[in-house]
Amino acid sequence: MGRRYDCADAEQKAAGLIDAASAVRKGELVVLPTDTVYGIGADAFTPSAVTALLDAKGRGRDMPPPVLVGTVRAANALVEDLGAYGQDLIDAFWPGPLTIVCKANRSLSWDLGDTKGTVALRMPLHPVALDLLKETGPMAVSSANRSGAPAATTAQNAEEQLGDSIAVYLDGGPCADDTPSSILDLTAAVPRLLRKGAISVEKLRGVVGYVATD
Repeated sequence: MGRRYDCADAEQKAAGLIDAASAVRKGELVVLPTDTVYGIGADAFTPSAVTALLDAKGRGRDMPPPVLVGTVRAANALVEDLGAYGQDLIDAFWPGPLTIVCKANRSLSWDLGDTKGTVALRMPLHPVALDLLKETGPMAVSSANRSGAPAATTAQNAEEQLGDSIAVYLDGGPCADDTPSSILDLTAAVPRLLRKGAISVEKLRGVVGYVATD
C-alpha cells in the first residue's frame, strides 16, 4: 500500500511533504487534502503520470484533470491569457474553491488529455496542498475516487478506493466541506458556469456581471 503520513503531526507532515514531492518528480501519484475534497495528484508535465492518474480513477482522456497551482504566477505561465475577468476572479476567490477554464499556453509540452486547447486551473485554500505545490510546481489533480464513486473526504476513504496505485497519502484529516469547486469557463466572451459548487452564481456575478448558466 502507499505510504501514509499524518499531517497533524509536524514531523510526519514534514517527512510526508518531502516524500510526496519526490514521488511526484518521479512520475508517481500522491493523494493530498484540498479545501474541497481529497485529490489524486500527478506532475502536470509528465504525460505518463497523468495517464496513470486517469487509469487510477477509471477515466479516459475525454475527461482531462484540472491543474492545481501554488501561486498566481504559476497560473499565469500556463495560460495564453486570463481573459477579461480572470484576474478579478483570482483576486476575489483564490486561494479557494473556484476553478477557471482558460486557453492553455500553446508553447507548453504537456498532455492532460483531450483538452481542446484549454486548461482548468485552481489554487486551493489548504496549507498542505499549497506547501506541496510550492515544492512540485503545477500538478494535475482530480478528486480521489474511482470514477462514479463518491469523492473521498478522508485519506482512509481515498486509500480504500485507490489502494497501491498511490505512492504517498498525505492525511490532512476529514474534509470540512465536500462541496466541489465552482467551475467557470472564461474562454468565450461571456463567462459560463460549467459546474455549480462552493461559490454561488450570485457571488460570481458580483465580480464579472453576467454569468451564463445553461
